[in-house]
Amino acid sequence: MASRFMVLGVDYQPGGQGAYNPVNTADPLSNGTICLRDAALMQNLGVNTIRSYNVDPALNHDECASIFNMAGIYIILDVNSPLGGQSIDRTNPASTYNTGYLSHIFGVVEAFKSYPNTLGFFAGNEVINDVATAAQNPQYIRAVQRDLKNYIAAHASRPIPVGYSAADVREVLQDTWAYLQCDNSANGTDPSRSDFFGLNSYSWCGTGSSFQTSGYDQLVAIFSNTTIPVFFSEYGCNDPQPRVFDEVTTLYGPEMTVMSGGLVYEWTQETANYGIITTFPNGSAQLRGDYDELEGKYSQLNLTLIESRNNTATTLQPPKCNSSLISANGFSTNFNIPSPPDGAQALIAAGISSAPTGSIVSVTQTAVQVQVLASNGATIGGLSITSATGANAPGGGSLQTGAEAQRRPRAVLLQFRPPLFMAFWQPAALARWLF
Repeated sequence: MASRFMVLGVDYQPGGQGAYNPVNTADPLSNGTICLRDAALMQNLGVNTIRSYNVDPALNHDECASIFNMAGIYIILDVNSPLGGQSIDRTNPASTYNTGYLSHIFGVVEAFKSYPNTLGFFAGNEVINDVATAAQNPQYIRAVQRDLKNYIAAHASRPIPVGYSAADVREVLQDTWAYLQCDNSANGTDPSRSDFFGLNSYSWCGTGSSFQTSGYDQLVAIFSNTTIPVFFSEYGCNDPQPRVFDEVTTLYGPEMTVMSGGLVYEWTQETANYGIITTFPNGSAQLRGDYDELEGKYSQLNLTLIESRNNTATTLQPPKCNSSLISANGFSTNFNIPSPPDGAQALIAAGISSAPTGSIVSVTQTAVQVQVLASNGATIGGLSITSATGANAPGGGSLQTGAEAQRRPRAVLLQFRPPLFMAFWQPAALARWLF
């Protein structure tokens, strides 16, 4: 019987949103030297998943994807970007839902569809952030999910899950999840339905917070009957600093088995002050106290509990889409999804012309080539990645200063990967991925 897979991850966008733009011709997954540095530090930490927000489908990502794959780390990708025409405008979704937009997001699929550690795609991020934006945007989120899944079905060698990342705005949160997880088909195969649901939540802050005061108990109540995996696509309040990450043991504990882990925001220190490492222009880096705190919390996790299955979830069937699922006045109750724009069906059938499609390459350089300092300023020696025996997990390594680090291999089976992806497409086997 397959083990449960939970996300233990970080949001990964070195350089911030400006890391991807037409001027610098780079994105977070295009520099092998930097990816190797970060994969080695993540492997030590116990990270098994990263999320990258803005990627350029025209760039070559083979080296970075292969490095993370070797380290046992999955990748979830946002298909949108902040550049013009590459995302849905939450104030006027119809104006941006066109074949030019679809060409971009299908290009992201083409660039990453062949990597075995591509875990999924986010079709949108916080497109709904209040009742006003919930009037029309839900239909367009489902339309984009439908188009992405139809493109994947036509051009990828395996199903790749597609979902949504929501803002933690409680007045629309439950309705957003209810709208996106319901089934609007006659036979239970609605491609517009979310395969997973991410939540960007920063409600647990400091040592005085708890399961109740953070509102985590409310999240458990909201998602108690979920038929799709739900996890934090961002979490980690940055007050105080360094962060204490007390929520980690609760998130991965017995009170929150309805949730499927989460991604700490974020890996590198940017202007918003959420980073767990600090990077420098020459490629070197230094751990922050946040990294040390997170590693300490990860080391306390009960991996047996994390890998056990939520058997209740496998018996649930998605509700049929109906206005009765929606509670907030002004939130859309229209489940008639917009038809694809002119030319979209031909684009899905033919595929993106001359699209660069990635593939796993041999990783011959495993030792980190740039200097990395511990949080106390001491040089970390012997930093490298090792070939993982499966998805990465906490407790497998220890960084040492002034000496070669010693690591023990992870134990989660790599051959677990195929049913991991199929789980979203086989409801009875949903527990094999995140439940």
